[in-house]
Amino acid sequence: MPDLVLKPTPLQNTATPLVLASGSAIRKQLLHNAGLSCLAEPAALEEDVLKAEGLAQGWAASTTALRLAEAKALALHKPEAFVIGADQMLSCEGMLYNKPETQDAARTQLQALRGKTHILHTAVVVCHKGAVLWQYVSEPKLTMRSFSDTFLDAYLQSEGAECLCSVGAYRLEGPGLQLFEQIEGDYSAILGLPLLPLLEALRTLGVTLS
Repeated sequence: MPDLVLKPTPLQNTATPLVLASGSAIRKQLLHNAGLSCLAEPAALEEDVLKAEGLAQGWAASTTALRLAEAKALALHKPEAFVIGADQMLSCEGMLYNKPETQDAARTQLQALRGKTHILHTAVVVCHKGAVLWQYVSEPKLTMRSFSDTFLDAYLQSEGAECLCSVGAYRLEGPGLQLFEQIEGDYSAILGLPLLPLLEALRTLGVTLS
C-alpha cells in the first residue's frame, strides 16, 4: 500500500492527502501540470460487471461513467484522503464502445467511428471518508475525418499497444490527433479528467488554496 506521506505543493493545504484512484499516466500528469501533488493507485474493481449491470438496466452512458468513477474512488478505502475517481464511456449513434483489447478490435472500432461524431462521457468524483462529496460529467464531441485505410494502417502501426489504452483507441495528446477534423468541448476531459471543474471543487473542499 502506498505511503500517504506526500510533500504537497504550495498550492495545496497540508492536512489531507490527495489520491487518484487510477493507473492512468495522463490523468496523473494533468494533476501534476496543474500544480498538485497526489498519489496514484488503481482501484481493484470489476469494471465489466458494473458495465454489464448498466447495460442491463438501460443506464445512459454518462450514468455508467459516473457509477464507475464513484466505484473506483470508494474501492480504495482511504478515509484519511480525498480520493479522485474518473472514468470515460464513448457513444456514437446509439452504440457504446469500450477499450479495444486487440489491434484488430481497434481497427474495427476506428473504422466504425470514421467520418462520424462521437461523444466522450467523462465522469469525475471526489470522495472523502467513504462518501461522494462532488461529481461531474463532461461530454465533449469529437468528429473523425474520413481517413484512408492506408492512414489507418500506418496509425495503428505507429501507436502499437498505445491505442489499446483508451476507450477511443486514440491518444489526442499524440498521433491520434490526426484522426480528427473537429473537436468541441473540454480538452482535459477528452484526455480523461475535466480539470477546471475539478480544481474548483478542490478549492471549495479546502484541498487547495482558494
